[in-house]
Amino acid sequence: MPKNSICAEIGVYKGNFSAKIIEVVQPAKLHLIDPWIYEEEDTYKTSLYGGQKGKNQENMDNIYQSVKERFQDQINPNRIVVHRSTSLQTAEQFEDNYFDWVYIDGNHLYEFVKKDLETYYKKVKAGGYITGDDYGATQMWWEDGVKKAVDEFRAKSSCKTVLIQGGQFILQKL
Repeated sequence: MPKNSICAEIGVYKGNFSAKIIEVVQPAKLHLIDPWIYEEEDTYKTSLYGGQKGKNQENMDNIYQSVKERFQDQINPNRIVVHRSTSLQTAEQFEDNYFDWVYIDGNHLYEFVKKDLETYYKKVKAGGYITGDDYGATQMWWEDGVKKAVDEFRAKSSCKTVLIQGGQFILQKL
């Protein structure tokens, strides 16, 4: 992804990928978007934010606080903005054509990935990128949600497939 860009990561969890973005891309502005909500439904029992892994809401609150602390030096100069809300709620804060690229790694269920792709497509500049994780991973709790949503999006949207490899996808907005 281009250095000194304006970007967003949807689905931050503990911020490990966020740290890589900061190191490699050195973004002008990075928006970290995650509700850090514990999901009690059975659907999420093996997800990072549900069941035994997620533990409870207090654990998710602690993870959120640790992310804020981890990036405190970059948050103060307003280089990193942490949004504790859903990706769809947060999208309303951005004008269309705002981002150079967006990385989608939030809720992997089909309907959520589909909405993230549709919503953030408008928020990415022409020539910018919509990227994400877990494409093709079908043996997980979300079954084929990511792949199905991305494939449908690719078929009906004005974008070029740049890369699909190792579970990652990169689409360029035309």
